[in-house]
Amino acid sequence: MKLLKALPLLFSLILLVNCSNEKGPVPISDMHTYDVIQTQIWDTQCISCHSAGSTFARQSDLVLTTGESYDQLVGRAPNNQAALEDGLELVGTEGLPSLFKSYLWEKINANDQEHFYSDHPLYGAIMPLGSDFLTNGQLEYIREWIINGAPKTGQVADVALLNDETRFEEIPFEPLPMPESGYQFHLGPFEVAANTDREFFYYEPAVSEEDIYVNQIEISMRPGSHHFIFYSFDDETPSISYPEPLEIRDLYDENQQPITKNLLPLLYHEFIAGTQWPRMNYHYPEGVALRIKGGKGLDLNTHYANRSDNVMTGEVYGNLHTIPESEVEHVAEILNLNNQSFVLPAGQVTTIKKEYFFNKEINIFQLFSHAHEHMTEFKVYHVGGNRDGELIYISYDWEHPPILEFDPPHVLRAGEGLRLEATYDNWENRDLRFGLRSTDEMMILFGAYY
Repeated sequence: MKLLKALPLLFSLILLVNCSNEKGPVPISDMHTYDVIQTQIWDTQCISCHSAGSTFARQSDLVLTTGESYDQLVGRAPNNQAALEDGLELVGTEGLPSLFKSYLWEKINANDQEHFYSDHPLYGAIMPLGSDFLTNGQLEYIREWIINGAPKTGQVADVALLNDETRFEEIPFEPLPMPESGYQFHLGPFEVAANTDREFFYYEPAVSEEDIYVNQIEISMRPGSHHFIFYSFDDETPSISYPEPLEIRDLYDENQQPITKNLLPLLYHEFIAGTQWPRMNYHYPEGVALRIKGGKGLDLNTHYANRSDNVMTGEVYGNLHTIPESEVEHVAEILNLNNQSFVLPAGQVTTIKKEYFFNKEINIFQLFSHAHEHMTEFKVYHVGGNRDGELIYISYDWEHPPILEFDPPHVLRAGEGLRLEATYDNWENRDLRFGLRSTDEMMILFGAYY
């Protein structure tokens, strides 16, 4: 009888001991990267729509609940005909190439909103639908997961990224504020005739008689711009080839014929910085700055492509932010690998390869490609050494190529190099060659190193 009366107490003690030995929730820092994505992103912002049986899940053929989401995402084709025809998959496992072939990434990357709606009008809407965009920290965490092969287990991204709770906010075109230390340049407003390209240069004479050190570049452009570039002139430029200052020099006349005298200064250009994004704010790494020699002028280059039947208005602001020489640990150099020797036969898909080698060690911290509308893929590989054949850059977007930053820098030893491989679909009935118009082609890799 005593034993029977004691049983409830005994069971309670056993239960208490078992509970005290149970493990609590796994700390986020110890979780697999994909489990963090599931619990911190899908569960909080996506499964209200993407749950089995919901209208949204049936329409998208995508369920993101625990236990199902990974197999629903990785290695699957999108349930969107336009994305399928473009060769996208929801998430691939090939690393960096998969990022730019990911329908998931296209759908959540709010920072690339202009490209998404302008270039892919049939892809639907940026997700989450009817809610706040994912934070920049969440986007970077997912980006790291994808470029590291999108594994189901293992840790491939730093959870500290999630501390960045800022979100994309669409910024209408507006003048840039003057830099606290530096220089501002302004072109326009100017007109771009219907169904034409307009590209011109505007020479600003020496901004300083002393060397200046630029560690931040900020550019803002009205919609419709193909690019804006800061150029300087190399030390071998003959005085007769310098253009008249503070005058617009169009490359083409009203009949779209080249103006030869305005093309000649291009032979002596040195690339400083530029972008194809409507707004860019690029900071050099800590302690790194680009030197512009005292007495050097800048040739400002804007290119608008108006494919509409109406006159377009163009306008550009550009800021160069500077720091004192005493704060500079490494002077940045510009990487400008420009292959102009290629022919793209009419009606064919052609891949052009070109290798460049370096006779000294360099530390690359930025890369981005430049081409025109026939480019479908632009790859860059490391050549030589123990990283021979490693893919280090890829772009499928000629209008808004990704600007890739390396932190730490990508090191090329003396004797190693880069191989550029660009693929073009020439659907025209004429051969294509290097040219300045958007209807010609280019094969350029820009970047920066020290």
